[in-house]
Amino acid sequence: MLYYLFQYLDKTLDVPGTGVFQYITFRSGLAIILSLMISTIFGKRVINYLRRLQIGETVRELGLEGQTQKAGTPTMGGLIIIFSTLIPVLLLAKLDNIYVLLLIVTTVWMGTIGFIDDYIKIFKKDKEGLKGIFKVIGQVGLGLIVGSVLYFHPAVTVRTDTAKTDIFKQGTVVSAVAKEEKSTATTIPFFKNNEMDYAELLSWAGDNYKDYAWLIFIPVVIFIITAVSNGANLTDGIDGLAAGTSAISVLTLGIFAFVSGNIIFSNYLNIMYIPNSGEMTVYIAAFVGSLVGFLWYNTYPATVFMGDTGSLTIGGIIAVLAIAVRKELLIPVLCGIFLAENLSVVLQVSYFKYTKKKFGEGRRIFLMSPLHHHYQKKGYHESKIVTRFWIVAILLSIFSLVSLKLR
Repeated sequence: MLYYLFQYLDKTLDVPGTGVFQYITFRSGLAIILSLMISTIFGKRVINYLRRLQIGETVRELGLEGQTQKAGTPTMGGLIIIFSTLIPVLLLAKLDNIYVLLLIVTTVWMGTIGFIDDYIKIFKKDKEGLKGIFKVIGQVGLGLIVGSVLYFHPAVTVRTDTAKTDIFKQGTVVSAVAKEEKSTATTIPFFKNNEMDYAELLSWAGDNYKDYAWLIFIPVVIFIITAVSNGANLTDGIDGLAAGTSAISVLTLGIFAFVSGNIIFSNYLNIMYIPNSGEMTVYIAAFVGSLVGFLWYNTYPATVFMGDTGSLTIGGIIAVLAIAVRKELLIPVLCGIFLAENLSVVLQVSYFKYTKKKFGEGRRIFLMSPLHHHYQKKGYHESKIVTRFWIVAILLSIFSLVSLKLR
């Protein structure tokens, strides 16, 4: 909203200084400051309100040290993340940008699913919360929306290696005109010729195979959104773990969004240019600010838990960001913490069932899953586990950024 106001003041009334709102970097800086202020200043009020409403959260008996002290800590703190993200975005971003609109829809959609789940757990006293099938239906529904918009919307275009023209000659920009096209191309990290088109998987179908690329692209989007949102949900098990690791991954995606949306940087780095995607940087800045602000209350010992309201939202947003900047194949590296948490659960359950069938008794690979509980069982303090997971997340993010040039 403020963007349009200052655009009017600049273009129509020629008010000095108002043109600064045209710069993505300036609005991103304001967004992160505003989201930090909202989450830290108003976060306490939200926590007090949640505490009055739900008279504390019950904690499952997992036999973990310090668990009993967490009984009574309010959940649904994801509301702090959601509101402190959306308010700066609505004020500072271009609301007619298709990528920003998709991210707003994702935030509200996944936040609603998580809120319903938390509401059932807390107020209906049902520890299972929203049934898994309904969560999956919600995730698939969002995947259908995101996949369809990215595939069919005319404003979603890319400029791939084959469509680029050289825009530099002796250090000067000589031409920024090149072909922008609808494409299901994505980036394969760490390869020299690193662009792959999902449509090529249907090349056997005849000359018009590209017309059916949505049959591959949309299911891939659905799978990624479902997997990443569930991974974030599993990671939310100890104080500060999900919010901290997510902030690191999102900040990295913000760098990808900024350079992919800038024709000069994308040409220099020889990566896919995605018109209009740079505007997502404003959203990402607000999101990072809200996550860091939430950590003010969520670090050990937490005064609020994000609940599924926050974790499902975080996972959905990260997935949509990665898909929008065509870096979804980098998710196993960038979101390696989420992947490890997911795999630890899958391996634990599968091995337990296998050994129970073969030997008559179930055996375990880990002392407990997800993975962070394994280290708790080994006697590590929560703060040490979280800090080390953050360090690993930083290393994975640096490795992901290196993929821009390491091929």
